[in-house]
Amino acid sequence: MKNKAAKKAALYGIMVALAFTLSYLEHLFPLPVGIPGVKLGLANIVVLTALYILTPAEAVPVAAIRILLAGLTFGNAFSMLYSLAGGAVSFLVMWAGKKSPLSPVGVSVLGGVSHNVGQLAAAALITRSAGIFWYLPVLLAAGVGTGLLNGAIALPVIRRLSKSAD
Repeated sequence: MKNKAAKKAALYGIMVALAFTLSYLEHLFPLPVGIPGVKLGLANIVVLTALYILTPAEAVPVAAIRILLAGLTFGNAFSMLYSLAGGAVSFLVMWAGKKSPLSPVGVSVLGGVSHNVGQLAAAALITRSAGIFWYLPVLLAAGVGTGLLNGAIALPVIRRLSKSAD
């Protein structure tokens, strides 16, 4: 029993560290696309993988701790709030999508799109203006693109880790 708990704790630590490292790399090397707020969201590869190889209750802390660490390290209260809103909406949508016939790549696209919707919703609440949603088409396109990329990267990892868990 202790061995299983130790393995689970080690896996959590590795996943949080990897997600945080990917967040750090994105902070160091932002995308040169000239569109504010567009990021690859590479840490979501880890969150998607956690959702597939752990239970949702076990995967939530991986996502939440990564967001908190990145917000405290590279951001501010507002960026952390936007990330938490986007991360929560994204996680819930991906969890629901996982129960559908979609592949992890499709679930990742749902996550990328819904993360941006969650962030815009938080921004609209904070600014008390729905005008912020003019930016939605740009962020939806970015969410589809990054979701496809991250899902394609996560898919073989999920398959490999799922096989090793058997």
